[in-house]
Amino acid sequence: MTTPPCILAIFGAAGDLARRLLVPALCNLRRAGLLPEAFAVVGVARAAKDDESFRRDLAAGLRELGGEAMEREWRWLAERMFYVRGEFDDAALYEGLAQRLAAIDGTHRTAGNVLFYLATPPRAFPVIARRLGGAGLAREEGGRWRRVIVEKPFGSDLRSAQTLNRELLGVLAESQIYRIDHYLGKETVQNIMVFRFANGIFEPLWNRDHIDHVQITVAETLGVERRGKFYDATGALRDMVPNHLSQLLTLTAMEPPSCFDAEALRTEKAKVLEAIRRFGAEDARRNVVRAQYAAGAADGRSRDAYRRAPDVAPGSTTETYVALKLAIDNWRWAGVPFYLRTGKALAARRTEVAIQFKQAPLALFRDTPVERLASNDLILHIQPEECVSLRFSAKIPGPSVRIDGVEMKFNYRERFRAAPSTGYETLLYDCMIGDASLFQRADNIEAGWRMVQPVLDAWAQDRARELPAYPAGSSGPAEADALLARDGRRWRALDGGAAA
Repeated sequence: MTTPPCILAIFGAAGDLARRLLVPALCNLRRAGLLPEAFAVVGVARAAKDDESFRRDLAAGLRELGGEAMEREWRWLAERMFYVRGEFDDAALYEGLAQRLAAIDGTHRTAGNVLFYLATPPRAFPVIARRLGGAGLAREEGGRWRRVIVEKPFGSDLRSAQTLNRELLGVLAESQIYRIDHYLGKETVQNIMVFRFANGIFEPLWNRDHIDHVQITVAETLGVERRGKFYDATGALRDMVPNHLSQLLTLTAMEPPSCFDAEALRTEKAKVLEAIRRFGAEDARRNVVRAQYAAGAADGRSRDAYRRAPDVAPGSTTETYVALKLAIDNWRWAGVPFYLRTGKALAARRTEVAIQFKQAPLALFRDTPVERLASNDLILHIQPEECVSLRFSAKIPGPSVRIDGVEMKFNYRERFRAAPSTGYETLLYDCMIGDASLFQRADNIEAGWRMVQPVLDAWAQDRARELPAYPAGSSGPAEADALLARDGRRWRALDGGAAA
């Protein structure tokens, strides 16, 4: 089904996000027949551009990404692309934008519907929202809708997240705000719900009676590259845990919603975050590991230590790796630990959710040479390969009983011949049709920050403490291995094998 007629207005359209992700996503949506003829894009930025130079720059960016195959879609889109220049806190910009939107609506018949995408630094979010409200551009009347997409980060701690929500909700209704997390645009992430709730095989096992523990991993081989200024003020915990990792956690641990309505889904996700056992200061020191990468070799090339990256303080204590042990205090998950880890400059690029089931008793095999059964793991692979694998034990052919772990694997691209995507196609489409299922509500955002705020507070007290180091290209610090080892468990190998 095509989206309703609308205009996509991108604030910060001269930046990298529009070039690398949004324009290719729009071309993919057009190719799939999901964008209507009554559609237009308005770029809004400070850069000195006009309509033609804006189109020309985006076309060059598309070619750099190998977008020759989308030439037809690009030509269609370029005819509908326009540009408005101005400062985000200047009332004159919004007067000019209102006039341009009205003119485009008159030509392209977009029914007055506008989706504002804030691809800007977070400090501009409340400024733009306030100016949109002051100019009447956020007002919904006469059957038209106005929606605002906000990119992460949604604050830098609990207090700033609460302030940002308060400022946005002072201008917009919650139903108008779409807080975007691009991880939720990936097919495997969305499939977690289908996998769990549409299969009678797994949901009966998805609880403390059958699951030993859960591991959620978001590992990157890249270092901070040229993002040192941002990253040194942020760190791995703030950058990844309250958003990406908490979203994977909630989809994995949530109760079945009453329906696939956005509010029902988001309510169940909020319940998971509220059920997480709060860290005290000592819990944060015992159950959270932070570390920073040292010099080494990652992704096939040598890499300097984090502290030598551009715009990073020489004595920085910002973490580039974090691992946490969480407990969810509800009936389904009581006693089942959730281990989360994320880091930069690691041995492999990998995002996955690993469910390890409890071991079968060995009594049946007491008279055989079997010393240890292979673990029964269900792995939801999100990147770089989108697939689902199941590991279980099988007999090795031969006269004696010998057992080995084997794997069954389902690959999205092979099975469905899925076309390449940026991950933003689904999210943009859902915004345009008004489906907020994959977007976070204000209370979800604040609950994610409430989970990590005690850790941030404990770290602030330990600011002078030296961080553990791990070589670039390794699996992380020894302290993270110890976090699981004390429970008799091991991390899954980053190369995709069983426990490291």
